[in-house]
Amino acid sequence: MSAAPGGRHEHAARVDLVYFNAGGGHRASALALQQAISAAGLGWDVRLVNLTELLDPEGRLRRLAFSPEDYYNARLAHGLTLGLRAELRVLQALIGLLHPTLVRALRPHWQRSAPDMVVSLIPNFNRALYESLRQVRPDVPYVTLLTDLADHPPHFWIEPGQQQDFICGTPRAVEQALAAGHPEGRVHATSGMIIRPDFYSADGGADGAARRIELGLDPAAPTAAVMFGGHGSRSMLGIAERLGAHQQLILMCGHNAALRARLLALPAGAPRAVLGFTPDVAGVLRAADYFIGKPGPGSLSEALHLGLPVIVTRNAWTMPQERYNTQWVRDNGYGLVLPSFRGIEPAARALCAQLPQYRARVAAQRNRAVFEAPRILQRILARGAGARDAA
Repeated sequence: MSAAPGGRHEHAARVDLVYFNAGGGHRASALALQQAISAAGLGWDVRLVNLTELLDPEGRLRRLAFSPEDYYNARLAHGLTLGLRAELRVLQALIGLLHPTLVRALRPHWQRSAPDMVVSLIPNFNRALYESLRQVRPDVPYVTLLTDLADHPPHFWIEPGQQQDFICGTPRAVEQALAAGHPEGRVHATSGMIIRPDFYSADGGADGAARRIELGLDPAAPTAAVMFGGHGSRSMLGIAERLGAHQQLILMCGHNAALRARLLALPAGAPRAVLGFTPDVAGVLRAADYFIGKPGPGSLSEALHLGLPVIVTRNAWTMPQERYNTQWVRDNGYGLVLPSFRGIEPAARALCAQLPQYRARVAAQRNRAVFEAPRILQRILARGAGARDAA
């Protein structure tokens, strides 16, 4: 990045945010960060970079074979997560074998796009992204922003030996980055995971009872929001069957229209709202008293930020990168961790019986990560520009 007299840059800093669509959380984090950078008034040219499109620009793999992102998302929607630990290691071995090919494929993008900083919001590919950038633009800062509560080593989020920065949302992730040999000055802590800025909007104190009325629910009844990401999960059927006789539910199915139809067809003794995709996740969650779902970092962070205790599971079906999240919930007293949702009915009763205590512990958490991250990136960018000016 060239500089004008007085240290001013001749162009707005070009910042690439690298994401993909597997699971949806990486893209959501990238969009949230883009919005926060714009709101911070930093004047950067922020570009969203889909890694899948970089590696398969013509979509040939997706047309001739299948989309790995679609395959992953379909497994989430059907609850077919058993065996993902082994599949992850196979994927990482394949990425290792293809590393020279990946680096060659990525280099032309960095040459064309000429970024002033690259921020990765994805796991598994940080070695290839980093090395391809270094070969073309060795002075450009490279940052990995973890969208998981902790790393799942080896070769997931934190790669040793790379001169780069890390933004970590928990003390555990900070410890892992330092243990991997990265210096303290390159490891930056935030107060949580990045969630969309609209979760901090002025109507955050809106009356939950009024929102329940809008959804056709009993305003006085304790209410659970059930959500399993943007594609839902078959687990929601069992939860609705076990709780439907006496527990008011908001069931959020995302893009899974077939799941929504099956839930609408289930008999219910208590009122329930069965929703398809909605951009107003924050508004819907504000109508609930607690959250039931999978222990994904985004869903947990959104629910907890809005004051909702959580009920999640940990078992052989739990994705490997989300296992730590259940320990984090248990250690901080943010809710209940069950071996399966077969025990959801007594768990819901137990949590509701102590709802004020759980909500008090949840309220003590103050997650401002989406506002902290742009300032951290601003310091990293300034440090890189200062080093180039000194040279």
